[in-house]
Amino acid sequence: MGLEEKRFKKNDNGFICTNCGFNVKPLGTSSRDHCPRCLYSLHVDINPGDRANECRGKLRPVSAAPDPKRGYIINYVCEKCGQTHRNRAAYPAAVQPDDIGLIIKLTAGEYR
Repeated sequence: MGLEEKRFKKNDNGFICTNCGFNVKPLGTSSRDHCPRCLYSLHVDINPGDRANECRGKLRPVSAAPDPKRGYIINYVCEKCGQTHRNRAAYPAAVQPDDIGLIIKLTAGEYR
């Protein structure tokens, strides 16, 4: 990979959540990568925003942790292939912020 090639590709499209059916709007500042209502994601990226992963399994949120520089980090496991993944929570956010109650439950190990 050359120095000029970025590993992050902005891909801020809206989508319908495959877990709960919520109509997720674009975030507006970064790549929207999970549902703000149920926090599920899809295993679609190899590098953030590239949508190059063929797995396409549901990424189930399994835990969250506060990060002093990045807010909250949500940890996922793919229900199809078992790979783990991490996403930064979209909280706070101007457009459809993540459900902070669910993030707190994940942090406390109470949301499954």
